[in-house]
Amino acid sequence: METASLTRLGRVLAAASALGLACRGESGEIAGALATFSAQDLAAKIQILAADSFEGRAPSSAGEEKTVNFLRSQFERIGLKPGNGESFFQEVPLVSITADRNMRLLIGGQGPAMTLQYGTDFVAFTSRVVESTSLDRSPLVFAGYGVVAPEVGWNDYEGLDASGKTVIVLVNDPDFYGGDTTLFKGRTMTYYGRWTYKYEEAARQGASGVLIVHETEPAGYPWEVVTGSWSGPRFGLVTEDRNLSRAAVEGWITQDAARRIFRRAGLDYDSLKARASQRGFRAVPLNLHASVRVRNTIRYSRSKNVVALLPGRERPDEYLIYMAHWDHLGRDPSLSGDQIFNGAVDNASGTAGLLELAEAFASLPRPPRRSVVFLAVTAEEQGLLGSAYYARNPIFPLNRTVAAINLDGLNVDGRMRDITVIGYGNSELDDYLAEAARSQNRYLRPDPEPEKGFYYRSDHFELAKVGVPALYTDAGIDNVEHGTEWSLKRREEYTALRYHKPADEFDPNWDLSGAVEDLQLLFRVGYRLANEDRFPNWREGTEFKARRDSMMSGR
Repeated sequence: METASLTRLGRVLAAASALGLACRGESGEIAGALATFSAQDLAAKIQILAADSFEGRAPSSAGEEKTVNFLRSQFERIGLKPGNGESFFQEVPLVSITADRNMRLLIGGQGPAMTLQYGTDFVAFTSRVVESTSLDRSPLVFAGYGVVAPEVGWNDYEGLDASGKTVIVLVNDPDFYGGDTTLFKGRTMTYYGRWTYKYEEAARQGASGVLIVHETEPAGYPWEVVTGSWSGPRFGLVTEDRNLSRAAVEGWITQDAARRIFRRAGLDYDSLKARASQRGFRAVPLNLHASVRVRNTIRYSRSKNVVALLPGRERPDEYLIYMAHWDHLGRDPSLSGDQIFNGAVDNASGTAGLLELAEAFASLPRPPRRSVVFLAVTAEEQGLLGSAYYARNPIFPLNRTVAAINLDGLNVDGRMRDITVIGYGNSELDDYLAEAARSQNRYLRPDPEPEKGFYYRSDHFELAKVGVPALYTDAGIDNVEHGTEWSLKRREEYTALRYHKPADEFDPNWDLSGAVEDLQLLFRVGYRLANEDRFPNWREGTEFKARRDSMMSGR
């Protein structure tokens, strides 16, 4: 019995010794990889991607060719393998629709016609792949927030036959300004609050036109972002029906234009907006009509997702994805002065971070047990098109994809005590991040601006929709040197002055030390995911869990 006990003790000690050696080896591997991250290298990559010579990295442009070839050369230099068979590229078929800006929106009925000016009062376009489309005296109806949410008994279209009509709807959710916050999520935007949903639902209701009223606070960005993002070429994925199921005309109007329209109808905009936040709201006919003609220039093209692979040493058929979008808004020749949307923060920084992560993983003395994919997607700024195409045409099976980690806009303001999790509480990946954050004496924070709906505005969302757990972090706001108030002011300044504007350029005065720490944090998360056996999942109650459970049950 004593001999047996000693034997068991010997086994325990041997196992503990082996575990200690393994832990020391793992720590050594991590330490070496973490040391590869460099603010100087990160800055150099951002500077290249955001250079004027890349012309704003628009899809299907000369700037795209420079961008994707640069990424391919970097992945080859690092020593990664092509991720799509023998190619580093996944072709994404696109259609570019450019609306002629020489248009006017006429509001008729109850007196002389009111003329709204393009760019100043409204922006209109179409998702239909047609040379011309129009509204011709289309009856105007105020449809509140344009939401149909049967799970909470909300239907802004109840009792309304929207066929042939143009609906005016508000941005964000019905409870943004108070209302019944038990129905949606208060100031945390849901998908019902996104402009993409508003257009989709109006089309499902048969509307000929849909105009979203822009207000800076609930939209999360100023009017200049609308004119900058929707006035040039608009890309879409090529569909069999040429998007004829969409409304004939989609667009935005300013709050001032909405007030003038409502006054013409003898109604008060603020009163109706307040009513729209209450359960039981019903659409209100304005007894006015809208007319506008949209003429298009159509161009079919192919863009590219860039895909690189580090094969796993034990389970190469299981995959962790790091992703970032390489594209931005290109250039606008109609602008005076600077015409190039360089997109330095958005998203040259995230793409540069993707390369830094690839270098760190490639530097490991042995590959992780699972494969690691580095995916740089196209046309995010056009509606998450590159990631949507990948989600519909995955190179690696979704039920063998462990998770996705998205990088979109790195921290340029120095070290933070916290790290922001967009969509905090959605998945078990929060636990992985919390453990990694403890290694830096940092803590997790939910999105400080949940009303802006960032969870639905970046590429991880397309993989989340098909069930893959996805982690999306943003810079913290508890700045080590300057504190929280300073950080929030910096965020507001960026949104107001540089977001989706030519002013988003590389700044040599940036402090990228915080970006380096964030990348090291995401490396630790990915390293653990790529070396363990389990597949993390969504939390109970999230809209993505059933899809994940279904795909994994058939794995």
